[in-house]
Amino acid sequence: MPPAASLMPSRPNSAATNADFEFAGLREAANYRRALAKGFRPYLQGRVLEVGAGIGQMTREFRALAGVTEIVAVEPEARFVTQLEAFLPQAAIVHGVAADVPVDPGWDALVSINVLEHIERDQEELQRFHQLLAAKGGHLCLFVPARPELYAPLDRDFGHFRRYTRPELRAKLERAGFVVERLYYYNLPGYFAWLLSFRVLRRRGFTASAVRFFDRYIFPVAFWCESRLCAPPFGQNLVAIARAGADVGRAKD
Repeated sequence: MPPAASLMPSRPNSAATNADFEFAGLREAANYRRALAKGFRPYLQGRVLEVGAGIGQMTREFRALAGVTEIVAVEPEARFVTQLEAFLPQAAIVHGVAADVPVDPGWDALVSINVLEHIERDQEELQRFHQLLAAKGGHLCLFVPARPELYAPLDRDFGHFRRYTRPELRAKLERAGFVVERLYYYNLPGYFAWLLSFRVLRRRGFTASAVRFFDRYIFPVAFWCESRLCAPPFGQNLVAIARAGADVGRAKD
């Protein structure tokens, strides 16, 4: 029989030893945050659930999108919920995990950024996402770290169980019942920056000045090329857009 802890709902961040996780870096990355929101904007309509909202840095971006009529932020860590409440006093918050969110009356979209890699039983989490979206055939907007060869001590500090390959993520989404509409690598320069800083040099944290420099001078050019010309053959992250429901469509990369 599995240990009792394995029977509990999946909780992100439980394996982390770094108190700030990725939030310190994201705080300095204004262009990065806006680009993520822009990429997901066509799919974030109506009632939106954000799973793993952290301290609300992305919640604020999503709440400002024209198509979003309601957004509910889900966050399991009490200390992050406290910061989220202070940062966005009017935000609707569920202190818990996806399993704590009612399925009815259904959600039009679910967005989860840098969360799935923190969950050991990620297949079960994706199945729960599908349950939450199935009634309305809603969209899942998912952002995860990519490429196992990039897994570094910092990933372990953050509580990452894995970095994903594209075939692996596609298989897990389809197994959960999703139709994958888009699945592509993201942030090619970030791949090399992570490789050098955290795999080769084995650094154990971000510096604000380095994040600001990357966000202001490197990332905007990379994002323009990747969004206007073509997605890169590999990258630091993977973006997935998947639809819940029984209909089968043709997936595109």
